Amino acid sequence: MTFVYRVATDVGGTFTDLIYYKLDRTTGRLEAMQCTKTDTTPPNFEKGVMDALEKSGLTMSDITFFAHGSTVVINALTERKGVKTGLITTQGFRDVLEIARGNRPDFFNLLYKKPPPFVPRYLRREVKERMTYDGHVHSAIDLTTIKPILDDFQKDGVEAIAICLLHSYANPSHEIAIYDEVKKYWPDVAVVASHQITREWREYERSNTTVLSAYVQPLTERYLDALDQKLRQNGLQRSPFIMQSNGGIDTVGSAKSKPVSLVESGPASGVRAAAELGQLLGIPNIIAFDIGGTTAKCSLIDNGEVRVTTQYMIEKNAKSAGYPIMASVVDIVEIGNGGGSIAWVDDYGKLHVGPESAGAVPGPAAYGRGGSKPTTTDANLVTGRIDPNYFMGGQRKADMDAVHNAFQPIADHLHLSVEETARGVIRIANHNMINALKLVSVNRGYDPRHFTMIAFGGGGAMHATTLARELNIPKVIIPINASVFSAFGMLMSDLRRDYVMTKLTPLGPNSAAIIRQVFDDMEHHAKAEYKAEDFNPGNIVFTRHANIRYIGQEHSVAVKVTGDQLTDQNVQSIIDSFHDNFEREYTYRLPNDVEIVSYQITATIHIPKPDIPKLPRQNQSIEGAIKGWRPVDFDVDGTHQATIYDTARLGPDMHIQGPAIVEDPGTTIVILPGQTATVDDYGNLHIVVEGAHHG
Repeated sequence: MTFVYRVATDVGGTFTDLIYYKLDRTTGRLEAMQCTKTDTTPPNFEKGVMDALEKSGLTMSDITFFAHGSTVVINALTERKGVKTGLITTQGFRDVLEIARGNRPDFFNLLYKKPPPFVPRYLRREVKERMTYDGHVHSAIDLTTIKPILDDFQKDGVEAIAICLLHSYANPSHEIAIYDEVKKYWPDVAVVASHQITREWREYERSNTTVLSAYVQPLTERYLDALDQKLRQNGLQRSPFIMQSNGGIDTVGSAKSKPVSLVESGPASGVRAAAELGQLLGIPNIIAFDIGGTTAKCSLIDNGEVRVTTQYMIEKNAKSAGYPIMASVVDIVEIGNGGGSIAWVDDYGKLHVGPESAGAVPGPAAYGRGGSKPTTTDANLVTGRIDPNYFMGGQRKADMDAVHNAFQPIADHLHLSVEETARGVIRIANHNMINALKLVSVNRGYDPRHFTMIAFGGGGAMHATTLARELNIPKVIIPINASVFSAFGMLMSDLRRDYVMTKLTPLGPNSAAIIRQVFDDMEHHAKAEYKAEDFNPGNIVFTRHANIRYIGQEHSVAVKVTGDQLTDQNVQSIIDSFHDNFEREYTYRLPNDVEIVSYQITATIHIPKPDIPKLPRQNQSIEGAIKGWRPVDFDVDGTHQATIYDTARLGPDMHIQGPAIVEDPGTTIVILPGQTATVDDYGNLHIVVEGAHHG
């Protein structure tokens, strides 16, 4: 019997994860699923991928599918590691990036300064042209100024150029003309025009998105080319697919042309994985919760549907308005609280956790690599939740002397014991995570009592049961191989591209024909793009959404548009759906007329995936999975002698009674006193949350 492999790698801030399916070459039957972890290797991230492949022992020529997600884009943006970028825009609009928006999170700070734009003013240049909001030419374009602008850019060392003109979402012809002119005079420079990224209005957001995409384009291209080349040199038969922020995969070529679409590729694949697991288990309403080494991320899946937004922000916090990215991104709330988040005390003696992280090097104090600051992982070791002798799956013994030395200064400052300080660190980390979970649920009109939490990542299972009890979430599911669950999501993803078009369309008796025409034109464009890369347009499945608002209001609500043939009756059902969605999110509805602001289509090509087989029933009892017992501090539940279980020895229908700890090489699962857990047919652990609503 010979085998082939489907492989996915996920480059995180701390670890690079790899997961693969082993398939029978003849029948396609799934024979095994394996995973591994290696350290992330910045700035040469591809090295970590090759290290993981080497550690797994896979033969590259036997890999038939390879998907890859990476933090390279978000790292380049947050660390300002992109290239010097110039902007060409409409005359009179060079300061759009500087003016930005009037919103200011630090509201009472009279000295507040907006975050500086990625392109300084001397590199923002204007071209005489003007397009109206409905796509008609108001002033013809003057291309004679392009060559002098490029000469100046070359002298200033510019490596990438962003083109964003007023109202080019309605008619991109002027942007195309400038793009062609730039390529004629300077073929080697990286160029990104706004219409290539999005056809959605909002001048500042579109300008900033184009600039950020140009800023990281050369870096992303070099990285993806290096990865592709190394994989090919080692025997991979075809280029890898790249995980996008929208929860789908795409080709290397498409990813290089739209690098900003990769900004949240890793987190998005985790949400995709949660949706797939929910479908497998028949659970439509899910809160996906992912704790890695650096951050905690959460997203809400409503009736099996992953929410995607084009109103994404990076670096937005209590002190900064951040930067908008107008690309399709899975709707994720992310905070700087992960296993490596550092605990610290401010000038007023208040304890904080994060957002600074110890990363992979030096890592938490327990790594024994010189880390001298206490982290959330160190706190979980002090409380006995993590076994120092089974640290990182037994790969290394935790340096508990270093852990106590890291906690001691803070404990002394707070006049607490090391144990009390560690408990406080876990409480604060949990509090921060609860706030994030509320942002995706309660704050948007969803009742957490009607959802199941799927917790994953290296740290998700350690905190999930406490958070679920606090929010009255009745059940927590810890998936098998939870620490590499995001990489699993890449194996379960389809080829996906999102297209958005702004076109104001009042909804009424005569609007069906207009709506049909816009959607048809967008789908024709999507088919042409796929066909250009040798995909069969006949395999595309389209999903339609309309962003709708009350006329006179500012922001819109997304409504799914169903049915191939739109009629006036369909239009009324769209209006009714808008009223319902608006009321759920904002608690009221109006009798006002409504209009479509923008149209959105998702063009998906299904990639065949193997069925996940059920695990064989075992005759052994739960006692056979017990590793031992140890005292564990469960915070408000007190310290208990907890039963310790080995994940590898658990089988379907086995039951666990808390207090208990379930140990896996990649994560530790905390089951609080009074909680019960059951293993399902696929090896996932279902924990019933004691004290939560069960309805």
